[in-house]
Parts: sequence; C-alpha cells; structure tokens
Amino acid sequence: MTEPVVDDSKEMEPEEVHAPPQGETDDLDMESVQALYDESFGNIQEGEVVRGRIVQVSEDFVMVDIGYKSEGEIPIAEFVDETGNVQANIGDEVDVLLEYHDDDEGSVFLSKEKAEKIKIWDDISRIYAEDGVIEGKVVSRVKGGLSVDVGIQAFVPGSQVDLRPVRNLESLIGRTFDFKILKYNKKRRNVVLSRRVLLEKEREALKSKTLEDLEDGKIMEGVVKNITDYGVFVDLGGIDGLLHITDMSWGRVGHPSEMCQIGDTIKVMVLHFDRENERVSLGLKQLAPDPWTHAVDRYPVGTQVKGRVVSLTDYGAFVEIEEGIEGLIHVSEMSWTRRIRHPSKILSVGDRVDAVILSIDPEKKRISLGMKQLEPNPWDVIADKYPVGTVISGKIKNITDFGIFIGIDEGIDGLVHISDISWTKRIRHPSEVFKKGQEVQAIVLNIDKGNERFSLGIKQLEPDPWESVPQRYPVGAVLTGPVTNVTDFGLFVEIEEGIEGLVHVSEISKEKIKTPIDQFKVGDQVTAKVINISTKDRKIGLSIKKAEEHDERTDYQDYMNTAKAATSNLGELLKGELQARQNNFSSDD
Repeated sequence: MTEPVVDDSKEMEPEEVHAPPQGETDDLDMESVQALYDESFGNIQEGEVVRGRIVQVSEDFVMVDIGYKSEGEIPIAEFVDETGNVQANIGDEVDVLLEYHDDDEGSVFLSKEKAEKIKIWDDISRIYAEDGVIEGKVVSRVKGGLSVDVGIQAFVPGSQVDLRPVRNLESLIGRTFDFKILKYNKKRRNVVLSRRVLLEKEREALKSKTLEDLEDGKIMEGVVKNITDYGVFVDLGGIDGLLHITDMSWGRVGHPSEMCQIGDTIKVMVLHFDRENERVSLGLKQLAPDPWTHAVDRYPVGTQVKGRVVSLTDYGAFVEIEEGIEGLIHVSEMSWTRRIRHPSKILSVGDRVDAVILSIDPEKKRISLGMKQLEPNPWDVIADKYPVGTVISGKIKNITDFGIFIGIDEGIDGLVHISDISWTKRIRHPSEVFKKGQEVQAIVLNIDKGNERFSLGIKQLEPDPWESVPQRYPVGAVLTGPVTNVTDFGLFVEIEEGIEGLVHVSEISKEKIKTPIDQFKVGDQVTAKVINISTKDRKIGLSIKKAEEHDERTDYQDYMNTAKAATSNLGELLKGELQARQNNFSSDD
C-alpha cells in the first residue's frame, strides 16, 4: 500500500501568503484577523476553476491547496493515465474545479477532470471564435465518420476527413491531425470538426505557388494521388496532373499500378500545361532517353538477341529485347519446317527466347525477329537430296480437299495434288482412295525453295494411257461402251476405265435431235465410231450415226457379196442343167 506523501511546507503557506505585514499585526485583534482571513477566501465560489498546488498524494485522494481554509481532495482516479500510473507529484500545479465545500466539517471537494473539461470548452469556444485550429487524435471509427479526442470526444464526418473519400477510415485511428471546428454545442456536448477545410485551404495556397512554377518541360516532384486504368493522377502541390499510361515508360505497361502506388512520391516532366483550364499533362518516360534513338547501332541486322515474350497475336509474338524496344517474330519466322497455326503452340507470354534481327525500322519503331534463322534451313539441301524424278516413299500425314501431304524429312512434307493422283480416275476427294497414315510412293515433280513447296505425283509413276489411245482406238474404229453422262450437247461414253469419248448431239442420228436426254440414260450400251482424237486435250470424238452408217455399208457389202455368189451358183446350175439336157438330147438322137 502506498503511503500518502505530505508536503510539510504547505502547513504554513496560507499564513506566508496572506499574513499582514510585520508591524501591522500588533494593531489587529483576533477578530480582525479572522475577518481578513475570511475575506481573502470569500472570492472562490463553487463551480469556479482555480489553480492549486498538490500538497499530498494518498492511496485514494490527491490533496490540493487552493488557498482555502483547508485543502481540497480529488479522487486519485482522476490522476491515473492510460497506462494505469498516477500522474501526480507534490508541488505540481493543477487547475481544479471547486465542486462544493462543507465549512462545518472543513471539507473541500475538487475535481481536476471537470476543470479540464471546462477549460477545454473554453478553448473550443475561443478557437472557434478566433477561427483557429485544434489538434485531435483519431480514437475510433463511428457511424458516418471518426471519433476524435480533443480533450473531449468530437465527431468528424466522413466527408470532412480528407479531400477525397477515404475508403479505409480505420487506417487513421491513432493518428493526430489538425482540425477546424465547424460547430459546437456545450450543452449537448457536441463538437463537429473538419480536416478537409484545412486541407483545402492548404491546397489553395500550394496551388497558387505551383501555378506560378508550372511550365512545359519542367521536372517536378509529386505524390501519386489516384490510379486509374488509363493513368495516374499526381498531386504537384495543390494541382493534379495526369500521367497517362503511354507516357509512363518506353516499355510496355499493362496497368499503371505496375509502376507506382498511391502515396508514392515520383519525379515527372511537365509535357503540357493548359493554364486556362489548369490541366497538366505529365510524362515519366521522358526523364530517360528514347531507347530507339540509337537502336540501329545496338541491333544491326543479323544480331542474335535474347528477349522476353510480352504478347501473342494470331500472326506472331512480340518480344521485348530491352525496356522500350520490342520486336515481332512473325509466325512464319518461327520454324523452317513446322506449320505453326498460332504462336501459342510453341510460345507463352513470359518465355525467354533467342532470336535474330531480320530488319529494323527506327522511324516506325519496328524490329522484325526470326527464331528459325538460328538453325540451318533444311530447304537449302532438300533439292540436292531429292532431285526431280526421284521416287520417294512416305506416310500420308494429312488429307485435304486439294490433295494429300506425304512426310518426306523431319518437318518437310510433299503435296500430291488431287489432279496428280490418277491419270484416269475421277477423284472428288483424296479420302476416296487414301487414308491418313497410309504408306505410299510418289515421284518428285518440283521443289520451290522460295515458297517452301515440295510437289509430288502418284499418277506419274505409270505411263499416261492417253499417249497410246490413238494406237488403241484409231479414227474409224467402232467401239461399244456404257453411257456415263447425258447432257444437252451429247453423250459421254466410257471407252475404258478413265477414258471417255463424247458423242455430240449432232452425231447421234441422221435426224436432227435437239437433246438426247429423253432418248438415253446413264448405263445404256451404245456403239459409236471414233471420228477424231486429241491426246493433248484428252478428248475423243465419237459418232453413233457414223457407226450406224458403217454398219449399213457393211451389211450392203455383205449383201452384195452374198447376191453375187448366189447368181454364180444359179448360172452354174442352169448351165449344168442345160448341159445335161443337151447330153440327153444327144443320146436320144
């Protein structure tokens, strides 16, 4: 238990202060002294704040001499701070409120806290009247704003906390700021503060000075005030400037937040100041030289570089080879042999790649890069390895509407066009005769190194049957075959598999026919005569009516030959009969 501490010197203090001068005491009787004593303390009234001195500190009370007949007591709790320690020492002077006194018992009751609050209200009233500033500590967040300790609890509306709405008011708890008193009501114990008013005033003062200093090209310091998708607003001192995302870096910036955060202090260059509208355009990248200025010297054509893939498009990949300098690897420059439909098949954003400078245009700020150039071009030797006429074997890797692709070497496929599959067959789609993965033979027809095309043929493995058609089906030969197609202008007749002849409508009959569609149908067997052949155009002309004429003439000749023989035989018979009759007559004679 703490022993009370007593200031012995206080016992005589009232007499020392208020005792009459030596010499006069002798002339005063005790009543006069008592009257003088009472008069000296009669000015202190209950409810009055006076200044006293601590004369004793006990476990429960702090005794304070206020010049009254007896010391006043104050509960010790009024001297305990936030940490639980008693902040009272003998001799300390404190302002106290005389709550009441009991002259009969000689008790005086004082209050330090009430005195302080009265004093605070007096200060608030004075500061408000003088349009002054009061300091306060944010103690908590309350509905609609903050609670601030200025000696008593005051309220700061959320809209008055800062120049802009503060999303996280809790972050201000424990911080001390200056405030403007907007209004107060002592009876209701209500005080409303504003920090924004002071900030606006401060901002206006800064703005005036900043406007005087602003000029194009000037480098200034500012504080990042807000970040948007398109840029950053920087407080230059009472006035905000916009740092657009395109002026933040010579390199690629995905979002302004990648470069800075709210509250950061950054250096910027004033790109343009519109004094009339008070708009400021700022630049950050302009503080450093444009990397394209000497790019040609650093990246001549043929230089091998390393870079990071920063973007993929349908037509290629953009690679950053240094901050502010990007090159494009076109999809066609990624591999000599692979058919890459999309760059994402082999690259991803963030990949580190090696490439070769193919071309550079500093004015347009473009660099073309190549990956395949890091390896020898297999097309440089393919022509020597597979000269035209070479028969190769390979598996069908792909089948398209226009032909089949046969794998030749790693990454190199040869195309057999649908027209080079068969001399005679009508193939509507290569899948009718081939399957993917099927092993086939083909002959090399052509190699186009420039366009990286390798042409193959399958039908060329066999002689062209049309070359022997004139010998096998000479003009005048009469043939029989099925009708494969009937059109308004004639009939197509199959002579052999893959070889057809045309019977023009004028060659169908001696009679004039407008169309053969009503007279013939596919599959009908017809006999026709070969009337012309064009191996170059792969056409054979046929004629039904000439075949019929041929048949008629043959029949007539057969008839004529048969009639002549019959006539000769009859003469011989008649001659023989006559000779027999003559012989009979001679014998009769």
